[in-house]
Amino acid sequence: MGKLEGKIAVITGGSGGLGLAAAERFVTEGAYVFITGRRQAELDAAAKLIGRNVTAVQGDVGKLEDLDRLYAVVREQKGHVDIVFANAGAGAVVPLEQITEEHFDHMFNTDVKGTLFTVQKALPLMAGGGSIVINGSMVSVKGIAGLSTLAASKAALRSFARTWPVELKGRNIRVNVISPGTVITPGYKTQFGFTDEQIGHMRSHTAEIAPLGRAGTPEEIASAVVFLASEDSSYITGIELFVDGGTAQI
Repeated sequence: MGKLEGKIAVITGGSGGLGLAAAERFVTEGAYVFITGRRQAELDAAAKLIGRNVTAVQGDVGKLEDLDRLYAVVREQKGHVDIVFANAGAGAVVPLEQITEEHFDHMFNTDVKGTLFTVQKALPLMAGGGSIVINGSMVSVKGIAGLSTLAASKAALRSFARTWPVELKGRNIRVNVISPGTVITPGYKTQFGFTDEQIGHMRSHTAEIAPLGRAGTPEEIASAVVFLASEDSSYITGIELFVDGGTAQI
């Protein structure tokens, strides 16, 4: 039996990158997954890649009506949720003097508002023993030029994971944050707009500064998410687990 045998999971931002890697691993571990994404074609491709035990529901986590539709599908098909991986997030490199209201709203609508209501709207479907995993980032504790809004939004998510376990005390629902370091995914091109050359420089820089001497992989993040979602972490709640090759720890 897998670590998530028989579990029902919701993974936002599951059409690519870390979300897709987590969805594939969840299914391998025995779970049934509902994945979301804003772009239907990519979502369909992800569902085809996963191949089984998956339902894809198109939507934007920053729009409450899309979240309502997601959980209506979950309720109709499975009736409950055991695991939520609130993974969907925005990303961009924008220096302080160039931040616009539109950029700020996009970041916080997706990362903060989207995560809050992804979790809130799942709670009526969650029984005791459930696990909520929030996708944070090591940038929340590192000062990196151009990432002030991203870092602030991820710091807000860390704060949620301190407050929500207290509010959910008595329901036996755990809340934790996974904070990846540098993990090269398609989002570096589609969200950050990096060129292949820039991504190559990022790999080299990460190899220099990370104690493990390399960037991480989506599969390594997925393994850590499975740990926080499974009974292997049954006495863990309210933590931030850095999966960053040691970069933010030194």
